[in-house]
Amino acid sequence: MSTPWFTHLQVLHQTPRRLRLRYRCRADSPRQAHSISEALQRLPGVERVEVKPQIRSLTLHLQASSVCSASLLASLAALPAQSLGKVPGKAQADTSACPNEVLLSSASLLASRLLPAPLQGGLAVLASLPVLRSGWHELLSQRLGSHVLEGLAVLISLARRDFLAANTTALLLSLGEYLEDDIQRRSDGLLKHLLRPQSDELWVERDGVEQLIDSAEVQVGDCVIAATGSVIAVDGTVLGGEALVNQATMTGESVAVERRRGDRVLAGTLVEEGRLRIYAEQVGEQAAAARIAEFVEQSLEAKSRSQLQASRMADRLVPMVLGLAAGTGLLSRDWRRVAAVLQADYSCALKLATPVAFKAAMYRAGQNGILIKSASALERLAEADTLVFDKTGTLTSGNLRVTDSITFSQQYSSSDLINLAASVEEHYFHPLAFAVVEAARQLEHHQHFNHKEVEFIVAHGVASSIDGKRIVVGSRHFIEDDEGIVVENHRATLDALAAAGKSLLYIGFGGELIGVIALHDSLRANTAATLQRLRQQGIRRILMLTGDHPERAAELAAQLGIDEYHAELLPHDKATILQRLSEQGAKVAFVGDGVNDAPALSGAQVGISMHHGADIARLASDISLLRDDIALVADARDLALATRRLLDSNFKLTVGLNSAILGAAAFGLSSPILTSLLHNGSTIAILLRALSGAGLPRATG
Repeated sequence: MSTPWFTHLQVLHQTPRRLRLRYRCRADSPRQAHSISEALQRLPGVERVEVKPQIRSLTLHLQASSVCSASLLASLAALPAQSLGKVPGKAQADTSACPNEVLLSSASLLASRLLPAPLQGGLAVLASLPVLRSGWHELLSQRLGSHVLEGLAVLISLARRDFLAANTTALLLSLGEYLEDDIQRRSDGLLKHLLRPQSDELWVERDGVEQLIDSAEVQVGDCVIAATGSVIAVDGTVLGGEALVNQATMTGESVAVERRRGDRVLAGTLVEEGRLRIYAEQVGEQAAAARIAEFVEQSLEAKSRSQLQASRMADRLVPMVLGLAAGTGLLSRDWRRVAAVLQADYSCALKLATPVAFKAAMYRAGQNGILIKSASALERLAEADTLVFDKTGTLTSGNLRVTDSITFSQQYSSSDLINLAASVEEHYFHPLAFAVVEAARQLEHHQHFNHKEVEFIVAHGVASSIDGKRIVVGSRHFIEDDEGIVVENHRATLDALAAAGKSLLYIGFGGELIGVIALHDSLRANTAATLQRLRQQGIRRILMLTGDHPERAAELAAQLGIDEYHAELLPHDKATILQRLSEQGAKVAFVGDGVNDAPALSGAQVGISMHHGADIARLASDISLLRDDIALVADARDLALATRRLLDSNFKLTVGLNSAILGAAAFGLSSPILTSLLHNGSTIAILLRALSGAGLPRATG
């Protein structure tokens, strides 16, 4: 039995005559787009195939809506890798059509002056056929567009036997269309450049033995090995080893960063030097690189409000140009002027410059460590006038540090308490455990207590045995309810610590509560400066939402100059507050990081998730920060405003230049050839300006 070509097929979107899939090939199977396309087009019912290997997406266009998608998927899953070769009876896509038209038009223009008049006419008609065909097809579709205008202009030149004008116009139009398509492909390539293809195989350690497996087989909890030169295939936490990791594809950082035990790593990043053992937390389609690939694909297909408005305006202006041409003909009786007017319109620059500018901005954002999932998210961020922040992990660092070590037993000092807890917590992957272990390392008298095997109690804590006594470290519920250790005697101290907004870690030893360790997260160093930047960018109102105590929230709000705060909130409370703000007319952007922030992120006009946020928060957001830096919120806003300025300036340039060109043509100041040259040249210049991201903030780092 032959080996299947694909190891993974996932339906992303489906209509009666279209099926879009995410795929993954076997390591030893062909992965080239043309190979996959040729094989899939041989399947019954498939009319055309589009393959995007950079984001592992393929789209099947079906011959009829009656084609059974379930049977087609089964055929795909069973497709052997040997199914190569040309598809009989089916036309292959000719990606060189545009260059061929340019070459034909060029040859016609050069040869026309050397041939007799009858042959000049025949050659001019042949070179003009692509333009005439496009105009005819557009007219048959019952819409007036730029192709209709261009076809009429060329037809008039041919009727006047002005073969030089017809050939030159055909050349300029085909060259302009080719360059416009090339610029669009380059703008798509900008976004796809953010992705680094992952390997289809990886090393894992199972039962103490390292083995090479297909990346589709890796599971949450596996120990993945990543050595020098390999691309990390999972999101996870480093269990052991040290390495320099290049994260440029995911965070925009140009300098490799050091990663060791306890650090987090992302799929799609490259190990430049060293070796890591990684605990796999998100794998396959849930890993960061796979999610980014999906967002990139969506962004290439989705149209923003600005793009739709520009497209509608371009379509509305076509009848105006047609009317101007008719009026010019009636008043001047000069068909040359009519042909010149028909050479210029607003369509191309208006329709193409907007999506190209958005893609350039999204690429620039990716370089700066900001993942913007759609052009409309940029639009909404530029319009926002109210910014709402979650507190913990957003305005504050979310990195806990030990602030107090309080002992309830005279046998143990505060240092003993930290050393005892760290001795068993060092085997536990949790923010509280990391903070305690780090605090122990910084003690003047750091001591490790030998213990028996550590027992992990999910969502509660850890337990072990030291010198024959049971030691438990964890939550109050774990200590009091599960272990039966009396806590009530120290209520006043515990309530005071909790009121200060501190997280408490209870330590029980030998059946007695011997103390608590209090932890707190600190304000980010650049939070105040970021909020000030946002106000300078036009944000009129800043709010803070938190589940924390009112005293701590009030203190932080006063320290940062926040306009309004709400404390002791539940997840649905945050969403309710955002809904109320929207009803009051506010255009709200929300920044959060936790599971409890997901409803608010989804309900805001634009949701921004922090880098170390919960997975559901990152998925619910419109914009994800790829570095743990709150300043990126202001950077994203700055980019959104700059993108809006770029769109506005491109619109003014398009209208101004093309209006001037049309006026000159109508008054007989510009020939059809010169009008075509000016129109196509200005369109290409505007598209190149959009592609270069003129005025957008430059990449940092």
